[in-house]
Amino acid sequence: MGLFSRRRDDDTSESSNPDDAASEAPAETGTGPWDVADAPDRPGSVGRIDLGSLRVPAVDGMQIRLENPGGAGQEISAAVLVLAGSTLELRAFAAPRTIGIWEELREDITAELTRARARFEVEDGEHGPEILAHVPVRTPDGREGTVAARFIGVDGPRWFLRGVLQGPAATDEAASQVLRDVFADIVVVRDGAARPPREILPLHAPGIVNAPAAEDLPGLEPLEPGPTIAEVR
Repeated sequence: MGLFSRRRDDDTSESSNPDDAASEAPAETGTGPWDVADAPDRPGSVGRIDLGSLRVPAVDGMQIRLENPGGAGQEISAAVLVLAGSTLELRAFAAPRTIGIWEELREDITAELTRARARFEVEDGEHGPEILAHVPVRTPDGREGTVAARFIGVDGPRWFLRGVLQGPAATDEAASQVLRDVFADIVVVRDGAARPPREILPLHAPGIVNAPAAEDLPGLEPLEPGPTIAEVR
């Protein structure tokens, strides 16, 4: 179930001129997620893991999965961080130079949730409005249940980063803090290519260059287990 289309008919590719992007980027908030041009160094010897368009803080015990629904050899659609019994799904997208897209995408998400007969509410979070949804699912034993998912969005200079918390972190503030701290220290690397709004930014496994094509944002299904590509110790 796709939440958003790749772009609307009136969307246009934005300029790849970095000077234009810098002058028209959203105002700095003093906290991450960070654009690569503004990212601070991490303290000590702890760095970030390079996944292409995302650089993710290295946290002890965290596992990283790369999701590629098309199977081996296909483009990677998301990075999923697994920590303390919860998950944080990450996707970065191209965005216009002059305006953010999170407000528009929230409307798309809530419309899709309504069609899925999910319960949801919009809450104020650390990075602005968040959507907490309880999505109907059928359990393995055939019973009806719900899965909680919290959608977080951040508009950056010519990029948009979306996170989805699942597990205890979706509804429990204390359980979510460690993954929220990771989210707030992510660096987004927007390449210089002219891309239409909502086109996915390239992700790859550490040390592997693999540029995926445009892709819809994901649906509401619970995350299926994917290959664990790294565990931080």
